[in-house]
Amino acid sequence: MESRNHHRIKPSRMYQGKIKVMLAGTFDIVHKGHLDMFRQAKELGDCLIVIVARDQNVKKLKGASPLHDENKRKAELEKIDIIDEIRLGSLGDPYRVIEEIRPDVICIGYDQGFFAEKLEDELRTRKIDSRIIRLKGYKPHKYKSSKIKRSIQK
Repeated sequence: MESRNHHRIKPSRMYQGKIKVMLAGTFDIVHKGHLDMFRQAKELGDCLIVIVARDQNVKKLKGASPLHDENKRKAELEKIDIIDEIRLGSLGDPYRVIEEIRPDVICIGYDQGFFAEKLEDELRTRKIDSRIIRLKGYKPHKYKSSKIKRSIQK
């Protein structure tokens, strides 16, 4: 069985000549909406790299800690075969990991706010030539993490 610890290999060599697609998020409770996002993203390239937001970054951006810690969230994503590589994001600077990966395409969720709002400026400043694609929501009235969390916490 192939290991998911691809980050040990330099991405530039591992993915040479392939279209790298990156998707970042908290992924606290993986649901059908996330699975559809992964499918949409993978269709845009050869290699899907998913970045799991660090606990301290989530707390800073959302004002609350995720239900599951970053290692548990990463472990859950490792069960999903369509994802080629899973990494924890950068502490403090959520855009630094983009510099390391230098993806051809960066996918953002239909409802992603803070990270996405500054993304174009950050790419320009860091001289990264990535295409930004906003993905479509999958039954957002039903499969939205905040709604699922609220129903669990009741």
